[in-house]
Amino acid sequence: MLAKESVTHNASSDISNRHLLILYGSQTGCAQDIAERIYRQARRRHFKVRVYPMDDYERANLINERLVIFICSTTGQGDEPSNMRKFWKYLLRKNLPNDILNQMKFAVFGLGDSSYVRYNWPAKKLFKRLLQLGARNILPRGDGDDQHYLGIDGALDPWLKNLWEIIMEIYPLPPNLEVLSDDILLPARFRVEFIDQKFDENKEKTNDDEVYARLVKNERVTAHDHFQDVRHIELDIDGAELRYAPGDVAVIRPKNLSEEVNEFIKMMNLSDIADDAFILIPNDEDHKIPPHWNFPLTLRKLFENYLDIFSTPRRSFFEFLKFFVTNEDHIEKLKEFCSAEGQDDLYAYNQRVRRTIDEVLQDFSSANISLEYIFDMFPEMQPRQFSISSSLKAHPGRIHLTVAIVKYKTKLQKPREGVCTKWLSGLVPDECFIPISISRGTMGLPASTSTPIILIGPGTGVSVMRAFLEERIYEGATENYLFFGCRNQDRDYYYKDQWKQYIDAGQLRVFVAFSRDQDKKVYVQDILKENAQLIWDIMHEREGYIYISGRSDKMPTDVMNAFKDIFMSEGGMNEVDAEKYIKTLEMKRRYQQEVW
Repeated sequence: MLAKESVTHNASSDISNRHLLILYGSQTGCAQDIAERIYRQARRRHFKVRVYPMDDYERANLINERLVIFICSTTGQGDEPSNMRKFWKYLLRKNLPNDILNQMKFAVFGLGDSSYVRYNWPAKKLFKRLLQLGARNILPRGDGDDQHYLGIDGALDPWLKNLWEIIMEIYPLPPNLEVLSDDILLPARFRVEFIDQKFDENKEKTNDDEVYARLVKNERVTAHDHFQDVRHIELDIDGAELRYAPGDVAVIRPKNLSEEVNEFIKMMNLSDIADDAFILIPNDEDHKIPPHWNFPLTLRKLFENYLDIFSTPRRSFFEFLKFFVTNEDHIEKLKEFCSAEGQDDLYAYNQRVRRTIDEVLQDFSSANISLEYIFDMFPEMQPRQFSISSSLKAHPGRIHLTVAIVKYKTKLQKPREGVCTKWLSGLVPDECFIPISISRGTMGLPASTSTPIILIGPGTGVSVMRAFLEERIYEGATENYLFFGCRNQDRDYYYKDQWKQYIDAGQLRVFVAFSRDQDKKVYVQDILKENAQLIWDIMHEREGYIYISGRSDKMPTDVMNAFKDIFMSEGGMNEVDAEKYIKTLEMKRRYQQEVW
């Protein structure tokens, strides 16, 4: 399925006045994929294009940019993705003149989920701030919504159509040029050069902020007859210069399983060259090789460590794949998938059932992908984030994680599995080292240990709550109130023995909702309302704090509504006043939540 030959085309060099900068903030790779899609569309229109994560761009040069497209995703509860935080902080500097960007024309597209209260918050704030600094928008902000039946593409496609109509009016093509057809394959980003050198297994690179942590515990904490496998994982970071605070997040770079990679290599007819060493040479000076990639590489190590070949492909994958299939039925089907009219069929085939790249290539078996194009087609393996479930003070030199192993069914026969959690679940303690770094969390504890806190953490949302409790109890706090929810007392009641120790010592009160242990389902919002008087006393009389963590489906809204009902019933408020009260708590950081 792969060939060493690449396809290249000559493009006009008359692009001296056609410059476009694309900056993206991406947490999981989706915004990056859109940025690269816009890059290819711009290349077809003969623009000289640069693409950067916002934090990698030299911010001092922003005053010289004439045309910039910003692609901005959302993380947490309306927070900026990690690779745009420095850029955003720079834009917020009070000493920036309000006309500093008056030379710039710009457009912003946001990626988010309208079920969140702060839907597309980073994109909205970025759009507003650019206007405040004198930049001129060339079209309204685009708001991609995961809730759309076509996902982000539902809003992106019409937004891009409008974008290019406007840009081409501002920058019309010279008479001797025309837009390159979508039927022309653009040059690959990199050139592959095989070399006579062996891959060094002991020369693994890490990012500057990353360390290798030894796995010391990988223990299932749910009953073996329970539908979900949840692990308590412990990592040894003793001696490493790695520090974390309660609420922080562990960032892990996963790997693909070697046996699955071997099968993938066989399917792609790559066995003969899978272990040959090579280097990558950028075809454009603006294309950067990821700094943590270990060179020289082999295809086997590339697929194991760096490319997400078992993820669900994005639309760009199909746009490339159509150039490499030879079967007429495959060609016709891929052209349909890449058309505006075929998006419903593509969604049904791909996203709805979470089909993987590996499975797509099995279906389109006539594909013979040129080797250089795997770096354009296959997404880079993205780090995964897990809330840390321990306090460094309570566990010096250790990081604890509470990880649900992702496995679920769709209409496809083979169950879907999470790449990272599948890898983690098979790791053997004391034999494995995991690349890990720390990302600062969005929630933080009150300054005083005498301030009471209410913790709501159903399911694995209890992970960060455990970190808070361990820190608080280590420091002598006793006003701690945990509201936990799970299905069954004897199957998925995480850390119940630890909670009992704290209860017996007078350091914690626990309120638990077992949703499946009786005929009527009971959830955390129900037991919150059952303890309305206590909660009102903690929040109104004693100025306590509320923390919420867990799944982003209905839980955060249901919990917020429960608090609203409590403030109305116990505080004598009407609905409007109760909502204002919650907003005031949020502004004072006394109502914090982290959901996913």
